[in-house]
Amino acid sequence: MKTDLSTYNNDWYQPGSKVKRLLWYMVSIIFFESAWNVSSALKVFWLRRFGATLGKGVVIKPKVTIKYPWKLKIGNHCWIGEKAWIDNLDQVTLEDHVCISQGALLLCGNHNYKTTSFDLIVAPIILREGSWVGAKASVAPGVRLHSHAVLTMGSVATKDLEAYGIYSGNPAKKIKMRTFTSY
Repeated sequence: MKTDLSTYNNDWYQPGSKVKRLLWYMVSIIFFESAWNVSSALKVFWLRRFGATLGKGVVIKPKVTIKYPWKLKIGNHCWIGEKAWIDNLDQVTLEDHVCISQGALLLCGNHNYKTTSFDLIVAPIILREGSWVGAKASVAPGVRLHSHAVLTMGSVATKDLEAYGIYSGNPAKKIKMRTFTSY
């Protein structure tokens, strides 16, 4: 057997109307993916207009890519760094105080390499309270970062990260527990 991309069919996947996706594409290019708009408030406004649920104190830096705002829920006081890419073909949930650093990738879609038609697979991503995705790190479909878990710079999470665990590498492995100190 061989891969036959001519048989690929994702008709089952309905991410929203074409008009809605086209309008979002234009807004995204102008207000999110360009460097001129540094206003988080304006980005929050547009995300809400397109169906995202956002808490207060959300910071969104320039050059951020978000696939479908209507599949995005962001809690209070979350930060999204420059050039972060939220490829939310499925629901992405950021609970309160979550940080997504520069160039991080949250990827909700993949393809089934076991089928000749390369079928689309989607699964949600959940980042629990206080979790942190480091710069240039990637989170795979269906993964949960539990409370205050850390995925270090450039690492790849293909499985759930336990609460307060610090994970590094590709695939990410737990290297130690996160502890807080007070000064």
